Amino acid sequence: MSDETIILIASWIWGLSEVVGSFIIPRLRYGGAVKARSDRGSRTVIWLSIFGSIIIASYFGTNEITLLPESFLYIGIGLMAVGIAFRQWAILVLGRFFSTTVRIVSDQKLVTTGPYHVVRHPSYTGALLTLLGVGLGSRTWAGTVIILALFGLAYNYRINVEEKALKAELGQAYTDYAKKTKRLIPFVL
Repeated sequence: MSDETIILIASWIWGLSEVVGSFIIPRLRYGGAVKARSDRGSRTVIWLSIFGSIIIASYFGTNEITLLPESFLYIGIGLMAVGIAFRQWAILVLGRFFSTTVRIVSDQKLVTTGPYHVVRHPSYTGALLTLLGVGLGSRTWAGTVIILALFGLAYNYRINVEEKALKAELGQAYTDYAKKTKRLIPFVL
C-alpha cells in the first residue's frame, strides 16, 4: 500500500469521526434554546484551513517536495490517531454544549473536567495533533510547516471569537478558569 493511500485512509477515518462525533451525536443530544450565535465566520475559516492543509500536504507529499524519511509516515499516522481520540474525548466531555459553531446555550455551564482540566480548548488540541500528523504522514517538512501556519491563523481566530463569547456569558468564572489553564498545549500555549 502506498504512502498516499495510507494517509488517505487515515484522513477518511478522521472525516468519519468528525461526521459522527461532531455532527450526528451532538445533534442527537442537543437540548436547550440557543441564546446567541457569535461564530463570526470562524467555522468557515476552520474548514478552509483543514481542507487547505490536506491539499497542501497531499501536493507536497505526492510531488516529493521536501520529503522526510519513511518513518515519518508512521509517526504522522500515530499523531493523527492520538489527535482524533483526544478531540473526540473533548467533544464527549463537553456533551450537549459542543457545537461546530460558536454559540451559547441558555443553560451554558463551564466544563473543567477531563481534558478541559488541562487545556481550555482540547478539541482544538486534538485537531492540532491530527493536522500535524497529516503533514508528517505526508512526509513533507515544508508542507507540515505550512499546515501549522494555517492552523495557527485559523484556530487563533476561532479561539479569540469563542473566548469572547464565553467571557460574555460565563463572566468571572471563565476569566478565572482562563488564568489557570493554557489554550492548547499544557504549560506552554
